Amino acid sequence: MSTFEWTDLDKKAVDIVRALAMDAVEKAGSGHPGTAMSLAPAAYLLFQRTMRHDPTDATWVGRDRFVLSCGHSSLTLYIQLFLSGYGLTLEDIERLRSWGSRTPGHPEHGHTVGVETTTGPLGQGIGNAVGMAMAARRERGLFDPDAAPGTSPFDHHIWCFASEGDIEEGISHEVSALAAHQKLGNLTVLFDSNHISIEDDTQIALSEDVVRRYEAYGWHVQTVDWTQTGEYVEDVKALHEALEATRAETERPSFIRLRTIIGWPAPNKQNTGKIHGAALGDAEVAATKTILGMDPSRTFDVPAEVLEHARQVAERGRATHAEWEKSYIDWRQANPERAAEFDRISERELPNGWAQALPTFETGASISTRKASGEVLGALARVLPELWGGSADLAESNNTTMKGEPSFIPEEYQTKEFPGNPYGRTLHFGIREHGMGAILNGIALHGGTRPYGGTFLVFSDYMRPAVRLAALMKLPVIYVWTHDSIGLGEDGPTHQPVEHLWSLRAIPGLDIVRPADANETAAAWKTVLKHTDRPAGLALTRQNLPVFEGTSAEGVARGGYVLREASTRQPQAVLIATGSEVEIAVAARDLLESEGIPTRVVSMPCVEWFNGQDSAYRERVLPPTVKARVAVEAGIALGWREFVGEAGEVVSLEHFGASAPYRTLYQQFGLTAERVAAAAKASLAKLGYDKGETTGN
Repeated sequence: MSTFEWTDLDKKAVDIVRALAMDAVEKAGSGHPGTAMSLAPAAYLLFQRTMRHDPTDATWVGRDRFVLSCGHSSLTLYIQLFLSGYGLTLEDIERLRSWGSRTPGHPEHGHTVGVETTTGPLGQGIGNAVGMAMAARRERGLFDPDAAPGTSPFDHHIWCFASEGDIEEGISHEVSALAAHQKLGNLTVLFDSNHISIEDDTQIALSEDVVRRYEAYGWHVQTVDWTQTGEYVEDVKALHEALEATRAETERPSFIRLRTIIGWPAPNKQNTGKIHGAALGDAEVAATKTILGMDPSRTFDVPAEVLEHARQVAERGRATHAEWEKSYIDWRQANPERAAEFDRISERELPNGWAQALPTFETGASISTRKASGEVLGALARVLPELWGGSADLAESNNTTMKGEPSFIPEEYQTKEFPGNPYGRTLHFGIREHGMGAILNGIALHGGTRPYGGTFLVFSDYMRPAVRLAALMKLPVIYVWTHDSIGLGEDGPTHQPVEHLWSLRAIPGLDIVRPADANETAAAWKTVLKHTDRPAGLALTRQNLPVFEGTSAEGVARGGYVLREASTRQPQAVLIATGSEVEIAVAARDLLESEGIPTRVVSMPCVEWFNGQDSAYRERVLPPTVKARVAVEAGIALGWREFVGEAGEVVSLEHFGASAPYRTLYQQFGLTAERVAAAAKASLAKLGYDKGETTGN
């Protein structure tokens, strides 16, 4: 271990960090100064001494990743990005939380250079960090599996800062348990144990021993207590040694409990909830600056020698980067095929001819869309090595296992059913939907590989916060949500999604795809994989569906298309359906046509894709002149009103389901061809097509 130095300039830089945190929140009128003040030494130490990074190249493949799970303390990150030379300026720090600034209230991925993930909802960042650590191991397995530990250009570390709130959120348990099980030795979580949250002393709601909790998971655990002497002493050397020890531990994820005093050294508000999420006030800021030996009248004051000293980390980063580049070039020269594959996957480009591997399904066959999805995954396994994933303990139900592919698991934990190794492909999240969502985000954020995760559609509720963040960050995560309606039958209303489709469609930037048959399912996967700027959820059936004649891959990609045209090619009524209800709409069309009512069936697997088409296409599919319309879906009506208009009808389910065979449920709840045909006639009647007959005198 190299000799550790902590100079007077380092100490001064840390105090400048505290002052900037106070000034920024004071000017903004809101924010979270306390944690940024007390974590100043830890953050500065990490960026200046511990973490491998290059401020002049924030996307360097070989960099360590830093996740600020306690995103409310965004200044903890912003100020280090400023001091290190990532491009943030002092003016950016001054403009904290203001319109158009590069320093929003919580860090936002893609908005500020150097921010690896969007954090703020507590606990999510820990999950992202776990996902990044898993992705790093998978990447190494794809491109450099035989290198000795620590010698590969793909070896890097994931660092995460977490707060009391992060640890309290249930998602932290899900992802931390899995991280230990996966033996992620490339992950370190530093827990800022300051015993304060918004409601002041955490004793009011927290009494567990967090250290023993992480020991029980199987983490490598250390404690650095800056209060242990009775005085508050920021022993940076002890923290440095603890951080270095985590890098040396390669068989377990590492957890450091750092005991701090929030808001130190503010004389009146330190160690209180008042400094957690509010400005200190002029008097307290002045008093604190006086303690730090600063001029209270000066704000946003960064001495040139401090900035020059801190910016030297960029020089060191470039040197480390250059050294890494040598090993990277050696690897590329020794592995030209893998290097070409790495380049393609890094750019999220699909290989030439990949879609030819997609299966096609025979018209007239009967197959559930979940099973069809499983066959698609099996077919894609050999052509898309970047695609990997699994389920929250529902592999057999979700059909998410690529046949013959090993599980991603330490070898001692492989099972007879799921053999595997640390570089495997099939993920096992356990019954941890929320954790799965955050981990998938971390995998996507890490770069390169393309993750998917499965559970029942009804349990998308358990992962919704992570799904929302995937949409916010525009991450190409794929959700395989099966058992998509009352069609799952006997399991009953607790497992039958009713409100979920439109609830998920309400998330901006999330594509919800509900294919009508097996060929639409293959087309849905093809389209989703082409999109690299947003997440998508596939809503798939448990029950078998007929494979239709006339399905269109292009039509699926456009979100909606004419599956069955009216006999006259000039429809009097249009039936719009998704998923398993397309079969009902087709049967209803036959009934209406037999009564002389020309009827078109539109399959609309993805509302978002359809709405993204130009008006000319949308009007070709749904002619404005045809106002007699019916939408049918085994869920709430909600958004279908937009498509059917004032004269239209929606055949839907505005209540919970029941436990019975699915055919019985569809009959009892009126999701039938006869009901849809009747709804079409009702729509026609509103428009004056309901003509009476002469009945005599």
